[in-house]
Order: sequence, then structure tokens, then C-alpha cells
Amino acid sequence: MLVKRIYILVVVGLMMAACGASEQELFDEGVRQLEAGEYNKSVGYFDKVIEKNEENTSAFNAKGVALFQQQKFDEAIKAFTSSIRLDSTSYKPFFNRGNAYLEKKAYKEAIRDYNVASGLDAQQVDVYYNRGLALLAQEEYEDAIMDFDMALQATPDQALVHFNKAKAQLGNNDPLGGMESLINAINLDNNNGSAYYLLGVTQMSALNQKEEGCANLKMALNLGYADAQTWIDDFCKE
Repeated sequence: MLVKRIYILVVVGLMMAACGASEQELFDEGVRQLEAGEYNKSVGYFDKVIEKNEENTSAFNAKGVALFQQQKFDEAIKAFTSSIRLDSTSYKPFFNRGNAYLEKKAYKEAIRDYNVASGLDAQQVDVYYNRGLALLAQEEYEDAIMDFDMALQATPDQALVHFNKAKAQLGNNDPLGGMESLINAINLDNNNGSAYYLLGVTQMSALNQKEEGCANLKMALNLGYADAQTWIDDFCKE
């Protein structure tokens, strides 16, 4: 099971200075409502902008963000697609649409959009991490590891990136590398029961480190990871 990432970057693009004042005011109010969590209201404002200017790519992108936040992923995809049709030079709607596909578990489509987003702006670290998640779900472990490494080059203190890199390494038959990444994840977030669980299971199954493995499994159980109980009952009873 994929661990949810801690954020989804949805940067709202600015409108062009050539837009009329009333159009700009509507857009700005839509952004304010979006930032306030009033997603239905923000969609209404962005729709008014689109009524005035059907070629406003930023309004379509922002509307997609508001719909995404409401978990209306199919509608969000339509809005992002409209933004892309109007301007295919910005990474933002491709990245945002990729996130919507990721939530729908349409991993191939997500990877396609992340590839375009990365090509348009290779400096966006979140593209690498989210594409890594999609690749991990597709069991394309080596490519996932590469993306997680790219993300870690820019932000090495992200526990979830280390954790998901570990899952890819374990899937790629690299238990030692996976254990190292799990330890990194735990050092950054010692409340991650899943990381303790995977570390304990790997220590016991790959290296026969019963004492260390049982200790980590018990820590996972203490943190609420219930699946650890079966391993403890089977292998950690004296």
C-alpha cells in the first residue's frame, strides 16, 4: 500500500497583466476562497472568469486545483486538460493532472504527465517524488529509486521519501539498501510504525537478525501498526 505523500503541490498561476480589472478581481477572489478552503465558492469565481475569457488558462488550472481538493478528480482532470490545451508550456497543469491521475491509481497516465512536467521544469522536486510513487505502484523499482534519489538530492530530510525509496529497494531485491533507507526514515520520523515494521521484517527474513527484528516489530506495534502482531506472535515469543 502506498503511503500518502505529505503534500501535493498545487501552485496557482498568475493571470496575465493584460486581463481586465473585473476579470482580475474575480480571479483574485477565487484564489482567496481557494486558500481559505472554500472550494465550491472558488470554483464559482473561476467559472465567472472563464465566462469572461474562455482562453484564461490560469483560471482552468486554478479551478482544477479547487476540484482536486474536493476529490472530484475526473472534473479536475477536465479542467487541467483545458488549461493544457490553451497553454502547454507550463509544467503546473501537467503536474496537477498527474496528481489527479495518481489519486485515481491511473499510474501510466500519471507518469506520462509527470514526464512532461519534468521536461518543462526539471527543478520541480515534487515532480520526481510523485512520479516515484507512480513508478513504485507500477513495480518499476529502479526508475522509482532514481526519482526518489533526485528528490533527496534537493531535500534530504524528507522521511517519506526515504521510506518510499526503501520500499522500492526492497522490491528491487536490495535488503541492505532498503534497511539503510528505513533507518534514515526512522531517524527523521520516529513515529512511523510502517518503517519500523518493514525494518523488523527485513532484518528477520533477509538477515536472520531476530533480536533486532523483534525489537523493531514491537516498536511498530506500540506505534499502532497492528500487522506487526502476527510476526511477534510467530517469531518473537520465548
